[in-house]
Amino acid sequence: MLVASVAGLAVAVWAFASTGFGDVLEATGRIGVGGFLAFCAYSLCVSLVLGAAWLSAAPGIPWRRVGVFAWARIVREGVADLLPFSQVGGLIVGARTLAARGIEPPLAYGSMIVDMTTEMAAQLVFTLFGIAFFVVLLWANPDASRLLPLILGGTGVMVALIGALFLTQRNALGWAARLSSLVPAGSMVAMENLAAEMRRIYAHRSRVFSAFLFNLAAWVASAFGAWIALRLMGIATSVWTVLTIESLIFTVRSVAFAIPGAVGVQEAAYVLLGPLLGLTPTAALALSLAKRARDVATGLPAVVAWQAHEAGALVREGRSRSERS
Repeated sequence: MLVASVAGLAVAVWAFASTGFGDVLEATGRIGVGGFLAFCAYSLCVSLVLGAAWLSAAPGIPWRRVGVFAWARIVREGVADLLPFSQVGGLIVGARTLAARGIEPPLAYGSMIVDMTTEMAAQLVFTLFGIAFFVVLLWANPDASRLLPLILGGTGVMVALIGALFLTQRNALGWAARLSSLVPAGSMVAMENLAAEMRRIYAHRSRVFSAFLFNLAAWVASAFGAWIALRLMGIATSVWTVLTIESLIFTVRSVAFAIPGAVGVQEAAYVLLGPLLGLTPTAALALSLAKRARDVATGLPAVVAWQAHEAGALVREGRSRSERS
């Protein structure tokens, strides 16, 4: 993971250097403090939609707790984007954050897995839209046709990942039974509880479908946020163009889930895809830089709060042990 992070950082440096780092900074700076704060506020509203999607996958939890799920999602994204844990680490921390706020661990982890599955299914729908629009606009462009196999390959990987997730969930109980002789008793009980919780969640088909719709709305809203950022920087482009670019960027980032924050991957994708759809490399990298700055501005406080909570829990546990002894 460290090697992948360093390689991604090198690619990012190359992308900015080849385009002109000063020009990118100048374009990004045009967003202004007020515009950047508005961009961050909009992204937090999208997090509320993502929280609603996660809550939909947690039957029995009242809607008034949607803020708790939104906060867990913000922490999850902050850890995944800012710390060298990759997306998997962010998922685990997000579920722990939810469990620390009174959600039973089997439901926290089970709903997270179901939410992640519906999120990937929604992303696939959004990506197919992007591919269709990309093909319609640029099929005759030789540069675009060279990128098409890469995009289709990334979509194929997404389909395979979604299929693997469904198969894993379907066979969870059977795997738990086969692993019973290999894992400690406590772990076995936890696995069975998780599998049972997921079966209960999937029995609420309307809730699962709601999670899918909320996640689809969040993908579209996130892409629309990129258009807002470009407008705040004074860069005029079509909404449909930005939605297409973002749908493909999201796909590339998802396939590169092992690289923390998809460092370098996002920047290279913007440099390759932007010019094909009328977005200059400078504007594309300015958008990427604005999104990175937003991730830091919204994710860093969440990561600090998570670490403070974990540290407080350790202190309280230490005090409890001292009192018992």
